[in-house]
Amino acid sequence: MTRKRQRKSNNVLRRLCRKFIGFLLLIGIPIMLFANALQLKNITVVGAIRFSQKQIEDELLTSRLDYNTLLLYLKYQYFKEINIPFIEKIDFEIIDPNSIKIYVYEKKITGCVKFLGEYLYFDKDGIVVESASTKLQDIPQITGLTFNRIILNEKLEVQKEDLFDVILDLTRLIEKYELDVDTINFNSYNEITFICGDIKVLLGKKSTYDEALSELKGILQETKDMSLTIDMREFTRDTKTIIAKPNKSIN
Repeated sequence: MTRKRQRKSNNVLRRLCRKFIGFLLLIGIPIMLFANALQLKNITVVGAIRFSQKQIEDELLTSRLDYNTLLLYLKYQYFKEINIPFIEKIDFEIIDPNSIKIYVYEKKITGCVKFLGEYLYFDKDGIVVESASTKLQDIPQITGLTFNRIILNEKLEVQKEDLFDVILDLTRLIEKYELDVDTINFNSYNEITFICGDIKVLLGKKSTYDEALSELKGILQETKDMSLTIDMREFTRDTKTIIAKPNKSIN
């Protein structure tokens, strides 16, 4: 009687093992085929300026599952939010089972201010869109002003409201004329000085800076790699007075 029960128990166990093995084969084979057929081999990154393709890949592909084209697409399109500094959003397009295209949309930044050891970056509307411990080389820093408050995703509040419009106008013109400006400094009289590498540009206080910066573009191209102080405080549409002096070297 005991032997019969043991044989019956063994038969049940074998049947369960066969079913389990069959289930694994039924599930495992499609998974293997799925993984091999959709193995990510080709990645194209479009639109990234501040980041290299490798940096984007390192941020997005963080596990073995991410090297599956479909799983990577589904992960970031529906399940996981992307949070990379200076990037507004990222879109994905599956080109074929082994290739994906990544579209990077960077935040539009026009200037920055330093506050409590952090650089806070703002857009063309003066909205603070990002903070970082390092300064981007191609973004001008505003110095010499006191800000009432600086809050991420909110508008900068300057000590004088009219200065806010001046800041936005200057950053817009710098972008328009493709000027390489490191610093925009306001003194106590709200007179403006640009620092462009080893060149200091005294702009003074004007009602509009468009013509002066248009002229400055050509000057900076001609004086590249020089150490100068360029005085444009008396520059107007009519006079076009510009004085350039070499900076004194300190031995």
